[in-house]
Amino acid sequence: MYRNWAKIRKKLNLSLHEKKDAPITKFVEDKIKIFADYREKGSGVIKELAENNVIVALETLNFADYVVSSRCGIEIKTVEDFVDSIIDGRLLEQIKNLKNNFERPIIVIEGSQDIFGVRNVHHNSILGMMATIAVSYGIPIIQTRSFKETSALLQIIARREQEETGRDFNLHADRKPSTLKEQQEYFISSLPGINLTLAKPLLKYFKTIKALVNASEKELQEVEKIGPLKAKQIKDVVEGEYKE
Repeated sequence: MYRNWAKIRKKLNLSLHEKKDAPITKFVEDKIKIFADYREKGSGVIKELAENNVIVALETLNFADYVVSSRCGIEIKTVEDFVDSIIDGRLLEQIKNLKNNFERPIIVIEGSQDIFGVRNVHHNSILGMMATIAVSYGIPIIQTRSFKETSALLQIIARREQEETGRDFNLHADRKPSTLKEQQEYFISSLPGINLTLAKPLLKYFKTIKALVNASEKELQEVEKIGPLKAKQIKDVVEGEYKE
């Protein structure tokens, strides 16, 4: 009987160890990764993310403050900076870059101040810009009250995105394309106004890079999200004479 009891205790002890270790393994596997612009390193958001065991990689990001998946870039602005960037004209250019470089761009406005009272700017100017962002560019605007809320929001978005697209993603600048498909996508994504998101439908439509570069502006415009401006830019690069 004692021998049997010893076996049972041994099995129970092993089982307890397995249950104790399992959540740790799962926790490591469930960690999310967020790329953050190095200029954000002094922000409370970065500290909050790190304290919540998020893998934060500081990089030089040209078109977003945070990148949470291969397709989602997020621009964070305080209430004051949002209004200031309307006044000095920065915001519209930032919005264009965000839209051109991410399939799922997001604008976050952080702060509890009255957005219509922080600067001497007419209500309609602020509302007009918000309408432009949301309607003309199709970029959602989310407001948070503090850096803690911003951090929590980033984690939620990152987790949802990475559950769908995968946690193992890199910034385009760091990508080292190895397969023919990746090399083709990388080549086309280097064209002006074309990112990886737009490169894929272009290649899907034209099948080969040769067919794409030989296409007319009108043919290029038949691809979704390739308007007259992008079509002209592509043709200018492809057909323009190289001058030293």
